[in-house]
Amino acid sequence: MSYPELVVMLTYQDRTVDKAFQIFEECKNTKAKYWGFKEEPLPLPQMKELYDYMRSCGKITSLEVVAYTEEECLEGARKAVECGVDYLMGTMYFDSVNEICRSSGIRYMPFVGEVTKRPSILNGTAEGMIEEAKRYLDKGVYGIDLLGYRYTGDAPALNRTFVNAMKQIGAPVCIAGSVDSYRRLDEVWETGAWSFTIGGAFFEHKFGDDFAKQIDTVYTYMEQKGKE
Repeated sequence: MSYPELVVMLTYQDRTVDKAFQIFEECKNTKAKYWGFKEEPLPLPQMKELYDYMRSCGKITSLEVVAYTEEECLEGARKAVECGVDYLMGTMYFDSVNEICRSSGIRYMPFVGEVTKRPSILNGTAEGMIEEAKRYLDKGVYGIDLLGYRYTGDAPALNRTFVNAMKQIGAPVCIAGSVDSYRRLDEVWETGAWSFTIGGAFFEHKFGDDFAKQIDTVYTYMEQKGKE
């Protein structure tokens, strides 16, 4: 049985941490296959170097862009192309960003809903987000980046409703941000989402004292639920 994939984000408060390369070096042999970070504040050469190293270690890579204007989102998309990532997560949807991803073979997973601020928060209704997602999927995006636990309403209900609707049409959903407890891991599991991100919770030691051990703890926890 498949289970939601852990995407380790080397980020805190929606920004890439300064020691991202060092942390990845210390954690590269953990079970996590999916890795990523944000578009700020590392210089592009350092971003490219880290993504190249991740790929050399057999990892699947993503760049998550927290941006709201078309110009900023396009800049993030161009960084994704320069870095050769597998997934571009985030950005508000724009046809121009989608075109860059489609022409570059990058899997695009934009935000839905009313996303503001940094760290980001999410407003809107589940029904509105579902309709929005369907429009984007019709235009060829790969899936959706849902800021479920940044939602100002009933987050578990939103996650269940949204993911269920996307499953019915075969669209992957990543529940991104603030997955910081075993209760939320259980909730993510119950939705059947394709993946989920954890960044800040690891830096705050929500799953243990050692960064690498936390990754394996979470990965194994979800893996074991898949065998139950």
